[in-house]
Amino acid sequence: MNNSSSRSSYHNQTTEEDQKSMTNKRYLPLLLLNYAMLFVGSLSSSLLSKYYFNHEGSSRWVSTWVQSAGFPLLVIPIVLPYYVFNTTQRKPFTRFTPKILVLSVFIGFMIGINNLLFSWGISYLPVSTSSLVLSSQLVFNLILSVIIVKQKISFMNLNCVILLTLSSVLLALESSSDKPQGLTRAKYFIGFFTTIGAGLLFALYLPIMEMVYKKVYCYAMVMEMQLVMEVAATALASAGMAFDGGFAEMRREASQVFDRGERVYWATVVSNVVSWQLCFMGTAGMVFLTCSLTGGICMTALLMMNVVGGVVVYGDSFGGIKAVSTVMCGWGFCSYVYGMYVKNKMIKHLEHHHDGDDGHDHDHDGHDFDDHDHKNVEMSQNVASSSSTPNHFGV
Repeated sequence: MNNSSSRSSYHNQTTEEDQKSMTNKRYLPLLLLNYAMLFVGSLSSSLLSKYYFNHEGSSRWVSTWVQSAGFPLLVIPIVLPYYVFNTTQRKPFTRFTPKILVLSVFIGFMIGINNLLFSWGISYLPVSTSSLVLSSQLVFNLILSVIIVKQKISFMNLNCVILLTLSSVLLALESSSDKPQGLTRAKYFIGFFTTIGAGLLFALYLPIMEMVYKKVYCYAMVMEMQLVMEVAATALASAGMAFDGGFAEMRREASQVFDRGERVYWATVVSNVVSWQLCFMGTAGMVFLTCSLTGGICMTALLMMNVVGGVVVYGDSFGGIKAVSTVMCGWGFCSYVYGMYVKNKMIKHLEHHHDGDDGHDHDHDGHDFDDHDHKNVEMSQNVASSSSTPNHFGV
């Protein structure tokens, strides 16, 4: 009886692990769903945050709080699959150890600080500028990935990093002509460097999460960890708001300050809460299903969309330097995607070549490799963009 139960438990865990494999029928839909959430959340949250500040909203604590206050939405992907749809046999929070809880709370506080830095940056900088500056997180992401998850440096990812770094430097040189009316040079640079700080913390978050997710065996647990993180980040923001009178300020802003009226104010706040939660859910899912560097690259691609959104919606200036910066950002992104394409093509070839053979090792994504395959994959990682494990960029 115990052996049968053990086999059943192992089968259930293996089924959940297959979510990371491209051979699983749920992999691609899950990946596309997470990228869609990331796309919608990133673009809308950036524009809505700027809308809040453009119409006399001034509390950076409020802007920080809305980035994590949507954590109750995470109950939906955690509870529904087990209790409503019966699509999984894993009960919510199974194997959610005290160690995972402590890690989640710590990372949640880190996210809370990152949210505050982002709020400072977006309150001072145009959306297009803050989006391009945030693209520098990829530089930090690569460096920290090398240190934390032993990311291999290749020509493709190094080329991407250099182009994005130069892109951000060009924006700094354009600062004198890009400042909004009434904004001092000092405040502009406060916004610029707090945005850089937000990018650094986010870049640290990604490889840390990749390292943690190596011990996580299903997407549901990713959402459970995300719930704890967002609760911790919200607690930090709520403490800051309570200390600084932020909740009273929120009510005063709604009734007296916000120039679009109270209803639009609360609609903006609620929309911000939802959009930020979509963004964080999509990011966590992308890192789980692929790797931290791929997640950072996807964020960079969306930052380019934020630049376009800022120009279209708010009429942000888009001079020659910013145009060159955007092109360089796109160039770097495309070079990385090409590197991923080359690597995945080689891995698929190896899988096809050894299909049906027995006695192979299994990697954590469910692919079969022998020693020779591991050497070939390592060679492919030296000529193309690579991750610490042979995950896939499946979009």
